[in-house]
Amino acid sequence: MTGRNPARERLAKGELALGIGLRQARTVDIAAVMATCGFDWLFIDLEHGTMPLDIAVQISCAALTAGITPLVRVPSRQYALATRALDGGALGIVMPHVDTAEEAKVIVDHLKYPPLGHRSVAGGQAYLGFRPVPMAEATRTMNTETLVVVMLETPQAIANADAIAAVPGVDVLLIGTNDLAMEMGIPGEFNHAEIARAYERVIAACRRHNKAPGMGGVYVEDLLAKYIGLGMRMILSGNDLSLIMAGGSQKTKFLRGLG
Repeated sequence: MTGRNPARERLAKGELALGIGLRQARTVDIAAVMATCGFDWLFIDLEHGTMPLDIAVQISCAALTAGITPLVRVPSRQYALATRALDGGALGIVMPHVDTAEEAKVIVDHLKYPPLGHRSVAGGQAYLGFRPVPMAEATRTMNTETLVVVMLETPQAIANADAIAAVPGVDVLLIGTNDLAMEMGIPGEFNHAEIARAYERVIAACRRHNKAPGMGGVYVEDLLAKYIGLGMRMILSGNDLSLIMAGGSQKTKFLRGLG
């Protein structure tokens, strides 16, 4: 896939960019599997999963070939881990727990090359097929293609959505609905009016500043339809564990019914 970023292409057209989380998978063939399923991006989870960086990078490189965008979520403020993932082949970083524009600026500063930030330059980029590309061209290309996704997971973050969306270099504001609902004191109530208002506020901020609004944690079909209808575009659709559990449960229910 070198030279393409399917998730960015979808977002640029105003289309849905569909992602799938990886928590259980540990082999590189998962990239092609999820691309064949029709997903646009991988959410490689190093915050809540136990996957080591080396495997995350191997999956990222396989994703570039398979035609699916590899994004890596790192633990909050783990910039060294984030830039190593980018150097290894990830096409973006998902940074959790971003509450203010000032925090978003620091994230961009670490993840983008000059003049947008101060990321250190490493040669031999997987996205460029490891070709020798002039430094100015390579860093300019990577600044454009690397997605910076900030997660909004508190009422403070939602209140600051407009200022966060205004930060140059931020590409996506992704609501972490589970943590947001917990912080609001309404755990699991994803259809609550306060959650809907938070979504509306983030979507409006993204429209004003030409950024993409994203959502994670909501997987019930009627609520997915509701919030996508409001304007959500970067959609975390679930994870490999939920797909395995759903498929396995459906199959055993059917087979038990035959006995």
